[in-house]
Amino acid sequence: MRRVPSPYLAILAVLLAGSIAGCDREKQADGQAGQGQANVSAGQAKGVGQFEYQIDRSHKGEAAPTAAFRGPDDAAVTLATFRGRPLLVNLWATWCAPCVAEMPTLDAMAAKSGKRMTVIAVAQDLQGAEIVDPWFQKAGLKALQPYIDPQNGLLDAANSALPTSIYYDAKGREIWRVVGAIDWQGKEAKALLAEGAS
Repeated sequence: MRRVPSPYLAILAVLLAGSIAGCDREKQADGQAGQGQANVSAGQAKGVGQFEYQIDRSHKGEAAPTAAFRGPDDAAVTLATFRGRPLLVNLWATWCAPCVAEMPTLDAMAAKSGKRMTVIAVAQDLQGAEIVDPWFQKAGLKALQPYIDPQNGLLDAANSALPTSIYYDAKGREIWRVVGAIDWQGKEAKALLAEGAS
């Protein structure tokens, strides 16, 4: 039996983790995926039913990116707008099955979060509001609003796959991120969110 050198095993582990974590980028009209393909940091892959994810704490303390995106009123906004209380930013897309699967649990959690934290879902669809607004109308979400980032500025800054949810403290510093879909009503998500409550 031939032994595989350990560097190759490490590369294989990262590639497998990336396949567990979530979707890659939406392909552009020319059939090519966008710049900055998925990069999943080391962490333990977990899954419950249809939800598979990794918790990544390697960016703890980093400042929120300054990339602008569009709010529900179509005005330009940045993450700095939300400073003053904890912020959960969910990067997702309508074409990403794990993103869509976790959205009802994210919406339910957002509805219960009240004033203790802000939850926004920022769509990374290249077509922007043209495709995201009709999706929101059909989905019947109660708390989340359609934020859009068709230039993928936030996803580029995160250098991650979809879905990725990043939790920032009230000062705009990252606490952790979840790469992949998680049940936001589940015990682990609740424990993670308690970390930024102070």
